[in-house]
Amino acid sequence: MRRRTLAREHALKILYQFDVVKRPMDAVMESYWQAEETKDEEIIKYANLLAQGICNQIKDIDQKISDYATNWQIKRMAIIDRNVMRIGLYELQHTKDIPPKVAINEAVELAKKYGDLESSKFVNGILDKIHKKEIVEPQN
Repeated sequence: MRRRTLAREHALKILYQFDVVKRPMDAVMESYWQAEETKDEEIIKYANLLAQGICNQIKDIDQKISDYATNWQIKRMAIIDRNVMRIGLYELQHTKDIPPKVAINEAVELAKKYGDLESSKFVNGILDKIHKKEIVEPQN
């Protein structure tokens, strides 16, 4: 599996713990990596970048997801679904080296692997709406 894909999985697990234990992100990341066998610095660095970046922007990210998830409150969404969307949206808005379609596809794949039967459709629908309305792709 590619390093960035693995990093996204780790970021999802970190964000899940952050949601559940309600501790500071630094403490969550530290305890997560102490228990984890991964020693690949590139994976750790990107997972931490995602987790910390999302934590720093969580109110804006959650508001954006809520704006597009009609009839859904962020706190009522499944923990996996909301954190997968947070990762996807963060990559859409804050990473220049990842094409939007890749960010969405990676989020959908995470939702398929860790979510329930409808998670991937839900994640894809929300992120695709945001992408089409708000993310401007550079013209070739």
